[in-house]
Amino acid sequence: MLERTMNVATDPILTSILDTDAYKLHMQQAVFHRYHDVTVSAEFRCRGDDLLGEYAADISAQVDMMRSLQLGDDEYSYLRGLPFFQSDYLDWLRQFRFNPDQVRIRNHHGKLDIRITGPWREVILREVPLLAVISEVVHRRRSPQVTTADAVARLRQKLLHFRRISADLDTSRFRLMDFGTRRRFSRQVQFEVVAELQREFPYLIGTSNYQLARERGLPPVGTQAHEWFQAHQQISPVLANSQRAALQAWLDEYPDRLGIALTDCITMDAFLRDFGPAFARAYHGLRHDSGDPVEWGEKAIAHYQQLGIDPLTKTLVFSDSLDFDKAVMLYRHFWQRINLVFGIGTRLTCDIPSIKPLNIVIKLVECNGKPVAKLSDSPGKTMCHDKAFVRALRKAFDLPLVVKKAS
Repeated sequence: MLERTMNVATDPILTSILDTDAYKLHMQQAVFHRYHDVTVSAEFRCRGDDLLGEYAADISAQVDMMRSLQLGDDEYSYLRGLPFFQSDYLDWLRQFRFNPDQVRIRNHHGKLDIRITGPWREVILREVPLLAVISEVVHRRRSPQVTTADAVARLRQKLLHFRRISADLDTSRFRLMDFGTRRRFSRQVQFEVVAELQREFPYLIGTSNYQLARERGLPPVGTQAHEWFQAHQQISPVLANSQRAALQAWLDEYPDRLGIALTDCITMDAFLRDFGPAFARAYHGLRHDSGDPVEWGEKAIAHYQQLGIDPLTKTLVFSDSLDFDKAVMLYRHFWQRINLVFGIGTRLTCDIPSIKPLNIVIKLVECNGKPVAKLSDSPGKTMCHDKAFVRALRKAFDLPLVVKKAS
């Protein structure tokens, strides 16, 4: 395995506009068609004590290099051959270029301060590649000795461990997806890890990374993120209706495809109150991203049963801080009752001895100049500057009026 030496100050980390998660393009098309003039602001957070400000200059250089990315002819043809996209969007995407002026990056007292502002249809593509850039810049600066061979060796150990802990199970229905773009050690590591999984792990069914999907012949997987629901908090005329508006707008764009709904923007309980019979039948399943996964799964199954829907016709996607141990535990608990898919990210693409993965996110904080919030089922994941808006959101969705400290 050849290892390419990279200078993160001068060599571009990103070489394709498709080096991003699938849900970004899927959401972008919906925004392009429905919310062309909506503007947003998003901000970076490091959930931890890492002082990343010293890397601001390198990250800024990478952001500037992103202006040269564009959809190539072969990539355009590839996307046209998929069932998700419409010609008007792809023709627009072909002309799209990243605008570095939309991104403010600075070292603020040792912390990395990033804010992105602009039309939602453009800003939406920033999050995943920028997080991947931040992660790779930091890890290459801190741990230049690490190679992709180290990552693959670690993966092989984990696959042996998986076989041991699942030896007593019927794993014929186990399904794994690579969700590793945002916090990968490096692009090379992600690509080699996925290649190894294709060779050695028959349960791999797809990747969230469009470039990887194209190059490795894998299905691209992903539907919607928190920002879809957050933006509707200001797009919808009535705050209490915003989640239902987001769910319906998605179905209007994708009536029979990409039918996995994210449940935790405002908590699972609030989601299920809005996820009535019509939505429950139309959507193919649900995705977990915060809170206790067993409790969440039990609530989902009970909800389907109360609506007279056979859970075995639906799918639960688990994607919150998963590793193989947690995935096997959840599979053992649920596999005979509902279809299951496991999206593993950081524990695949940045699980290397001596490396501490970065717990980093970029989330919307404003839509059309007004606040939006992500409450989730884990208080530490709450993000919003405006405490009054958080109180209003909690009241609108009949949640306890307790304001948790924003992360």
